Formats: sequence, C-alpha cells, structure tokens
Amino acid sequence: MFFNPLTFLFIILFFFSILFFFIMVQINLIALAFTKIGIPPQYVFTALFTTLVGSFVNIPIKKIPQETMTAETRVDFFGFRYVVPVWRKKETVVAVNLGGAIIPTVISLYLLFKTGVWGRAAIATVFMSIITYRLAKPVRGLGIALPAFLPPLLAALVSVIAGNGHIPGVAYISGTLGTLIGADLLNLKKISDLGAPVASIGGAGTFDGIFLNGILAVLLAALLA
Repeated sequence: MFFNPLTFLFIILFFFSILFFFIMVQINLIALAFTKIGIPPQYVFTALFTTLVGSFVNIPIKKIPQETMTAETRVDFFGFRYVVPVWRKKETVVAVNLGGAIIPTVISLYLLFKTGVWGRAAIATVFMSIITYRLAKPVRGLGIALPAFLPPLLAALVSVIAGNGHIPGVAYISGTLGTLIGADLLNLKKISDLGAPVASIGGAGTFDGIFLNGILAVLLAALLA
C-alpha cells in the first residue's frame, strides 16, 4: 500500500496550527479579561506572563499524614479526566499555587483598593463562598473538585446583580476569593481522608482553577451585563 509522507506532514502541521490557535485564543481572552477589570494596559502583559508562568509553581506549606494512599492514575469527575501520579509515600503535600491563588488574590486586593467596592464585593464573595463550599466534592486520589463552569457562571450572575457599575471587578473578586475561601480553605480538613499526593490550592486538577474561575466570570459578566 502506498503512503504519501506529505499527507502525514500536513496532518502534523494542521494539529500544531490548531494547538497554536487554541493557545492564542486563550491568551487573548485572558488579556481581554484583565483589561475589563481595570488593569492598566502597560501591565496587562506582565500580569498575563506572571500568571501563566506562576501556574507551574506550587509552594509547599505543610504535609498531612495519610492512612492510605490511592494507586489510581486517572480520576473522572464531571466529564473531565484528571491524571494522578502514583505516590507511595503516606502523606499529602498541601501547596499554594502561585499563578492560581497568590496572584489572583493580589489582583483582587488591588481591585478592592482601586474601586472601593468593599461592600458589594464582600456580599458577592460571601455568596460565592457558600455556593462553592456546597458544590465542592471530595474525590479520592484527587482532592477537592468543583464542576468546571458553574462557579464562574454564578459569579457572573451575582456580579450583575450586585456590581452596580463595577461588574467586571466584582465578578473577578467573587470568582477568585469566593472559590478560594469556599472550595479550598473551608475544605482543608477533608484532605487527610482523600489520599491525594498533592493538594494544590488554586492549581487546576487538584483543587480547582481559581484563576480560570475569575477570568471566565469576568467574560461571562460582560456578556450578561
């Protein structure tokens, strides 16, 4: 059977073209969200770069002993498959993700001081904390997981109601801080029973994507407003 090597080459080029397009769309959407929440244009690239690079940085803060550890390598949750590395050591490392938790928190504080919407943001954040706490489910071998798109949609809706002229900022603050408090911090006590090797606060795949919740909440709020 004759096989044309050019066909294979075109398939590879097509695959990388689609991948490049997908990455560029994500970067442009994140940059758009930063612009909408009021990050000065000259700082958008810096915020984008530090966030994306910081998403690969987990800062360990404590170790929690485990009675048993899971041997699963894949965990399915709400239609998404998470890969869990095999871990023989009987402990869970709790870490804070730089790009997914620390930087979004700093940006949220910046927005609070810049806009002064402390009351409205507090109401929206309390609401999101309660909702995400209720939605968060322990998944053995993985950690605390959330439905992928429900938290940012709820943050967008509550920001439209409570934002009053500061909808994108309130959406980002409630989407990040609300998820951080409700899904992550309030569920730390459950980590000792899950057998997860690493619990990364703000890191997608272990707790949830706090940063992505904030970005999607801003974009959805812009569509709903």
